[in-house]
Amino acid sequence: MKPIRVLIVDDHTLFRSGIKLLLERQAGFEVVGEASDGLEGVKRAKQLKPDVVLLDLHMPGTGGLAAVPLLREEVPQTEVIMLTVSEDADDLLEALRAGARGYLLKNIETDFLLDSIRRAAAGESVISTHMAGKLADAMRNPQNSLAKAESSLGKLTPREREIIVMLASGASNKEVARTLDLAESTVKIHVQGILRKLNLSSRVQAAVYAVEHGLVDSSY
Repeated sequence: MKPIRVLIVDDHTLFRSGIKLLLERQAGFEVVGEASDGLEGVKRAKQLKPDVVLLDLHMPGTGGLAAVPLLREEVPQTEVIMLTVSEDADDLLEALRAGARGYLLKNIETDFLLDSIRRAAAGESVISTHMAGKLADAMRNPQNSLAKAESSLGKLTPREREIIVMLASGASNKEVARTLDLAESTVKIHVQGILRKLNLSSRVQAAVYAVEHGLVDSSY
């Protein structure tokens, strides 16, 4: 069996070193690289093509939440696990919506971490037990981030709704412009408006949002 190739992205050097040492002492794991912020992590992931990225949430520069959609877009074959101290349910929800495969707290047991990396590499979702309870509570709470996001739909203009539906179908800006008889620069402005109004950071997130909120028309 080939070892699971892991990239560690965290701004604390000692923490990265500790995780690297831990994984290298275990059979079946290979640490292929390290990075100290999200943007550097994306660049390293594109170069190294790891199986799993262990990604901190809050870092100077580009944080983990901003890096997740970039990783999903640039290296879609790589699974992302948030490894963080944040127990905030909103952080958990945002990370999962952005495309993270898992959300683990840094105080987890070694065996749980190793098993989680194996499961994520196999395409399974992994969440710390403590955070799984918070996820269930948040999903039942009408004030959670997803419910707030739902209310943001009313901020979109009819044209923006047309465009986000097309993004969900995989259309490029050029294709949207041709279909709607708009200038490509106008489409770019509309896309930026959609991202701003929905508090999203990428076209990928916008597409996921459209699917999650039932905006996708069968005609696309």
